[in-house]
Amino acid sequence: MRIGMGYDVHKLTEGRDLVLGGVKIPYERGLLGHSDADVLLHAVMDALLGAAALGDIGKHFPDTEPAYAGISSLRLLAHVGKLLEESGYAVGNIDATVIAQKPKLAPYREQMEENIAETLGIRKDQVCVKATTEEGMGFTGRGEGMAAQAIALLQEKT
Repeated sequence: MRIGMGYDVHKLTEGRDLVLGGVKIPYERGLLGHSDADVLLHAVMDALLGAAALGDIGKHFPDTEPAYAGISSLRLLAHVGKLLEESGYAVGNIDATVIAQKPKLAPYREQMEENIAETLGIRKDQVCVKATTEEGMGFTGRGEGMAAQAIALLQEKT
């Protein structure tokens, strides 16, 4: 078994869609980034890549590459899934937390879990997405941005 940890953060800005876990969430601002800036999926991908010792998302999807401009992070996650498959790993489970003061994410968590599971070809009960606030403290508490943390367990295929 191998364990990986991922962390990502993006600034909130006007004129962008808010996409988390592949779900477009109604909100007055979205996350700033080269791709769709899906902070949750970026943390998940880094956890998976780290567990397999395959680097990070910056190595595989550099923000200097025009092909990744505005791309759905679900497409990037699918590519990470293929890399894991090629390297002989299967996902055991993924546990992730989005850190954001607003909006409330509970209504979207199940769809986020389904999107991650379907994209990676695993069962939904292998994915847990949680959300928390920072009680008004720090950049996430002030609503300046969002962060996400993820842990992934990989198993070698037999």
